[in-house]
Amino acid sequence: MIPARFMPLVFSFLLSILMSCLVSVVAVLNTAGLGNGFSNLWMTAWFKSWIGTFPTISVLAPLTRWFVAKIIKP
Repeated sequence: MIPARFMPLVFSFLLSILMSCLVSVVAVLNTAGLGNGFSNLWMTAWFKSWIGTFPTISVLAPLTRWFVAKIIKP
């Protein structure tokens, strides 16, 4: 098991994989369609988008939690 102190990092890692996968498949389907070479295009697009998504979520998730905590009445 992974120690609890790594929860924010593991959360960011998994969320970035899922979100970049979903967005990249939609983008590739929109531009290239479902044809020959789709999986190669998708994996390339996914990997490139994941490289930017993981650090972005790692930084923005805590800031978003803080902001939501400020605007939600306890």
